Amino acid sequence: MTPRQAFKQLRKSVLRSETVRRLACWLAANYIRLIHATQKVTVENRHIPESFWNQKKPFIMAFWHGRIFMMPYIWPKNHSFHMLASQHRDGLLISRTVAHLGIDSIAGSTTRGAGPAVRAIIKKIKEGGCVGITPDGPRGPRMRCSDGVINIARLSGVPILPVTYSATPSRPMNTWDRFLLPKPFGKGIVYVWSEPIMVPRDASDEDVAAFNQLLEERLNGITAEADHRLGLIPIEPAPRHQEAKP
Repeated sequence: MTPRQAFKQLRKSVLRSETVRRLACWLAANYIRLIHATQKVTVENRHIPESFWNQKKPFIMAFWHGRIFMMPYIWPKNHSFHMLASQHRDGLLISRTVAHLGIDSIAGSTTRGAGPAVRAIIKKIKEGGCVGITPDGPRGPRMRCSDGVINIARLSGVPILPVTYSATPSRPMNTWDRFLLPKPFGKGIVYVWSEPIMVPRDASDEDVAAFNQLLEERLNGITAEADHRLGLIPIEPAPRHQEAKP
């Protein structure tokens, strides 16, 4: 066993402890608070979500898995919001972390065994809530959309609003999604919203594929834009033939 494999095995063993998991999520939530409190925050195209918030209209917020860390602070506290989180270890850690920041989660995935999660999402939307989904999560490939989000938009009749962020200084982690980990006391955080994508209820399979490609291009475009604004080298999407993370 290599040192890297030994470290991964040790990390997995430690995270099996319920006490350690709870502490890790509490620390992560407070680290997010520290970053937000010590960074200058800029929001581009804020008028796009505000037009929905002001009219109390639900929508689906789509963002890449690697840009999930600071997403709790893009959302107003007085509007209902749920984040889709997978039921494996990483997803449970994310849901517990964002719970400390006042955000509820829906357990499940839009890919494998998607039925219960899709029904829960549509129920929340019909109740007037908004839902956040990572189109490349929970297993990738990085920055490539599965068609789950498009189908939920088609079934629910609400638009998708792409959003992303970048921060400096920050560190892309050596993970499948190149998870962006900002550092406190930096130069700033930039959030960027994009125009809504409305999927017709009668969309064909070909239409779904086209909207899926459109969402991917929008998300990659605004993510590269956010990175460029802060002088960072944009993270590239995974090759299209790359398999999902097991």
